[in-house]
Amino acid sequence: MDILICWIGNADLSAAEKDDADNLGPIAQALKDGSYSQAVFLDNYRNERIETYRQWLASRFSVPFEICPVVLSSPTNHKGIYEVARNLVRNVSHRYPEARLTFHISPGTPAMALVWMLLAPVYGARVIESSREKGVQQVQFPFEIAAYFLPDRELARLAQAEVPSLPAFQAILHKSSAMRQVVQHAAHMAPRDVTILIEGESGTGKELFARAIHAGSLRAQAPFVPVNCGAIPAELIESQLFGYKKGAFTNAMKDTPGYFQTADGGTLFLDELGELPPSAQVKLLRVLEERAIVPVGGTKEEKVDVRIIAATNRNLLQEISANRFRSDLFYRLAVGILRLPALRERGEDLELLLEHALEKANGELSKHGGAIHKKFSDSARNILLNHSWPGNVRELNNTITRAALWSSAEVIDAEVVRQSLLFAPDDDMAVLDRPLGNGFSLRDLTGVVISHYLERAMREAGGIKTKAAKLLGFEHYQTLTNWLNKYSKK
Repeated sequence: MDILICWIGNADLSAAEKDDADNLGPIAQALKDGSYSQAVFLDNYRNERIETYRQWLASRFSVPFEICPVVLSSPTNHKGIYEVARNLVRNVSHRYPEARLTFHISPGTPAMALVWMLLAPVYGARVIESSREKGVQQVQFPFEIAAYFLPDRELARLAQAEVPSLPAFQAILHKSSAMRQVVQHAAHMAPRDVTILIEGESGTGKELFARAIHAGSLRAQAPFVPVNCGAIPAELIESQLFGYKKGAFTNAMKDTPGYFQTADGGTLFLDELGELPPSAQVKLLRVLEERAIVPVGGTKEEKVDVRIIAATNRNLLQEISANRFRSDLFYRLAVGILRLPALRERGEDLELLLEHALEKANGELSKHGGAIHKKFSDSARNILLNHSWPGNVRELNNTITRAALWSSAEVIDAEVVRQSLLFAPDDDMAVLDRPLGNGFSLRDLTGVVISHYLERAMREAGGIKTKAAKLLGFEHYQTLTNWLNKYSKK
């Protein structure tokens, strides 16, 4: 299967308007001289000329084609062009993994042509150009040199940074741009011995990131000690963290090290940091500043060499405003900050995570005799893809394990998936069970819901309206445009 991909240029639109048989324009010339199963065109004009071109092209060629309207701040903005083109190529490659791609660099601006040249070696695509004099020719381009001499070096860096160089982060499954950026930031901070604060909802993988950062650091051979701050009783926090001396209190029968001493030379992961009471926050701040502890019942400071990675599912700035968390401790911890996106913000990752979770569940079930190869029915998969996942990746993994356990058949059907999903009353009540009266406005509530899904669809579609329209169930992208005009935040 051969797919032609390119921008629609002004020369193409003019050729359709003049309907000159001797001057078809770059795209039509490529379709005439080539043999393509399908074509995908990017449109940054978004006006009536495009519809004229669509009709003209369809009247001349039988090749199925798709026109994808996109928004660019400028037709010469390399970074914006790169992101739009990359997202489209990823989408096409995902839908047609066996297809051979051809990028046509003649239509559009020189910046658009440069981006196709940059993307071609990443996706193994052929590059062509066309002219009235020479027809269609394949471009023989020295891509290694091109990646160095491109006017916007940022593009070359982006193209070469798809996967972090540290092996420790390759276990974090992702394809979405939101997650890729977080992984890259974490990979850059890992070998630099800075304190890190990880923020994110429950189940987003904060400990997974902490372990990856430790594994990618210079402390990788030293201990990684995880501590759930919310699980330690307030009266035991000091002795648990800093240890205690013999006789410090009843039943203190011997000197006992705390988590800081156990993690000496390595990494101490303080999970659910926001649960620490104020008294413990004061002591932790002093340890971070002095790099020394005093065990309970002791009188001498003991130096400790520990890297701190803290995590919380709370908004610590709000906690500071409410006087529940010390601002000086926050700023001492927040040297490097990672904000993990919720699963609902990682659209491209969901299917990847579903397949991984099912593969893992199959592996666990196979331990009890015989190979297990369960898979999802199409309807079951659709239910999972449309679930909001308030519990994030943790909820997803547990749900898939339940579904695999409860399904007696090899194909996990929709009913089993429905039974496996947990009811999320808090999410439903936030929209469905709000009290009436006292300022309640159905119109405002509806607008909030619509705006949320419009913004989410545009973000997950990389700004490509046709893709966003399909995600939202619209038959035509013009419907999406009308809704955006009505409901998007000004």
